[in-house]
Amino acid sequence: MSRFAALVEVRLRPGIADPAGTTIERSLAALGFADVSGVRTGKAIRLEVEADDAAAARSRVEELCRRFLTNPVIEDALVSLEEQAR
Repeated sequence: MSRFAALVEVRLRPGIADPAGTTIERSLAALGFADVSGVRTGKAIRLEVEADDAAAARSRVEELCRRFLTNPVIEDALVSLEEQAR
Protein backbone atom coordinates (compact mmCIF):
# COMPACT_ATOMS: atom_id res chain seq x y z
CA MET A 1 0.00 0.00 0.00
CA SER A 2 1.11 3.52 -0.77
CA ARG A 3 -0.03 6.80 0.75
CA PHE A 4 -1.25 9.57 -1.53
CA ALA A 5 -1.86 13.22 -0.73
CA ALA A 6 -4.98 14.43 -2.50
CA LEU A 7 -6.15 17.95 -3.22
CA VAL A 8 -9.81 18.25 -4.14
CA GLU A 9 -10.85 21.57 -5.68
CA VAL A 10 -14.63 21.94 -5.59
CA ARG A 11 -15.97 24.48 -8.08
CA LEU A 12 -19.40 25.64 -9.12
CA ARG A 13 -20.34 24.37 -12.55
CA PRO A 14 -20.38 26.88 -15.43
CA GLY A 15 -23.63 28.80 -15.51
CA ILE A 16 -24.30 28.45 -11.77
CA ALA A 17 -24.55 31.85 -10.05
CA ASP A 18 -21.64 32.65 -7.72
CA PRO A 19 -22.74 35.54 -5.48
CA ALA A 20 -19.54 35.40 -3.41
CA GLY A 21 -17.43 35.63 -6.58
CA THR A 22 -19.51 38.57 -7.79
CA THR A 23 -19.07 40.37 -4.46
CA ILE A 24 -15.31 39.80 -4.51
CA GLU A 25 -15.06 41.02 -8.10
CA ARG A 26 -16.99 44.23 -7.28
CA SER A 27 -14.81 44.84 -4.22
CA LEU A 28 -11.62 44.32 -6.22
CA ALA A 29 -12.75 46.94 -8.75
CA ALA A 30 -13.44 49.39 -5.91
CA LEU A 31 -9.92 48.77 -4.59
CA GLY A 32 -8.33 49.59 -7.92
CA PHE A 33 -8.17 46.10 -9.40
CA ALA A 34 -10.62 46.77 -12.24
CA ASP A 35 -8.49 44.62 -14.56
CA VAL A 36 -9.53 41.47 -12.64
CA SER A 37 -12.63 39.64 -13.85
CA GLY A 38 -14.27 36.25 -13.93
CA VAL A 39 -13.90 35.69 -10.18
CA ARG A 40 -15.35 32.36 -9.05
CA THR A 41 -15.17 30.91 -5.58
CA GLY A 42 -14.88 27.33 -4.43
CA LYS A 43 -13.29 25.26 -1.74
CA ALA A 44 -10.13 23.21 -1.42
CA ILE A 45 -9.98 20.01 0.60
CA ARG A 46 -6.70 18.24 1.35
CA LEU A 47 -6.62 14.62 2.53
CA GLU A 48 -4.49 11.50 2.49
CA VAL A 49 -5.54 8.09 1.27
CA GLU A 50 -3.86 4.69 1.26
CA ALA A 51 -4.23 2.65 -1.90
CA ASP A 52 -2.41 0.07 -4.01
CA ASP A 53 -1.65 2.59 -6.78
CA ALA A 54 -2.51 6.07 -8.08
CA ALA A 55 -5.49 4.82 -10.10
CA ALA A 56 -7.05 3.20 -7.03
CA ALA A 57 -6.39 6.31 -4.94
CA ARG A 58 -7.97 8.57 -7.57
CA SER A 59 -11.00 6.29 -7.83
CA ARG A 60 -11.46 6.32 -4.05
CA VAL A 61 -11.20 10.12 -3.81
CA GLU A 62 -13.58 10.59 -6.75
CA GLU A 63 -16.10 8.30 -5.02
CA LEU A 64 -15.72 10.38 -1.86
CA CYS A 65 -16.42 13.51 -3.94
CA ARG A 66 -19.56 12.01 -5.49
CA ARG A 67 -20.93 10.71 -2.20
CA PHE A 68 -19.98 13.46 0.24
CA LEU A 69 -17.79 16.40 -0.78
CA THR A 70 -19.76 17.84 -3.69
CA ASN A 71 -23.28 18.55 -4.74
CA PRO A 72 -23.15 16.94 -8.20
CA VAL A 73 -26.06 19.05 -9.43
CA ILE A 74 -24.12 22.34 -9.13
CA GLU A 75 -20.48 21.46 -8.40
CA ASP A 76 -17.54 19.77 -10.09
CA ALA A 77 -14.43 18.44 -8.40
CA LEU A 78 -10.87 18.45 -9.69
CA VAL A 79 -8.64 15.85 -7.98
CA SER A 80 -4.85 16.15 -7.85
CA LEU A 81 -2.75 13.34 -6.36
CA GLU A 82 0.82 13.08 -5.18
CA GLU A 83 2.41 9.90 -3.85
CA GLN A 84 3.97 10.41 -0.43
CA ALA A 85 7.41 9.08 0.45
CA ARG A 86 7.49 6.42 3.13
